[in-house]
Amino acid sequence: MTYNIPMNKEIKKLAMAAIFLALGLLLPFVTGQIPQIGSMLLPMHIPVFLCAIIVDYKYGALIGFITPLLRSFLFSMPPMFPTAFAMAFELMTYGLVMGMLWQYSKHKCIFAIYRSLIASMLMGRVVWGLVMVILSATSNVSFGLTAFITSGFTSAIPGIILQLILIPVIIYALGKMHYIEFDTKEVKAQYYD
Repeated sequence: MTYNIPMNKEIKKLAMAAIFLALGLLLPFVTGQIPQIGSMLLPMHIPVFLCAIIVDYKYGALIGFITPLLRSFLFSMPPMFPTAFAMAFELMTYGLVMGMLWQYSKHKCIFAIYRSLIASMLMGRVVWGLVMVILSATSNVSFGLTAFITSGFTSAIPGIILQLILIPVIIYALGKMHYIEFDTKEVKAQYYD
């Protein structure tokens, strides 16, 4: 005999957020714990973006903040200071901005995914840069404009491209499976008429 136990919506969200946290802890092992490859492919970012859309922006921000700190504590990668500390604020911003822009989008469509993704990427990198500037002013961490451009953008280009391809594909697929809300007809009417 089987029993269908209704699951509270918040418990479902918490369970999904825990899965994205686990993914954020484990995906960097794909890069072999090599910091240079990890900073190029940004594997820890992907679960945060997905959590923000699939669960919501509050959990996206929370998972974004916790993941680099917990990963540093458990696996010593990334180093806690300044890397994991600055990443915590960066990923928190990704989750917050991505989730809020998606949640409040009139149409849940491919355009909304890209708009939310690009805006959150830019805001997250600005927040990361500001945290690094504060850390450099209060400690012996050296950080300047060249480091900001190199670490935040130039060396991250492969990861940015990966995110711009992978995240919309996953969200589109989940929308087609009716796992999340996703528009198609309304968008065509709005953007092409």
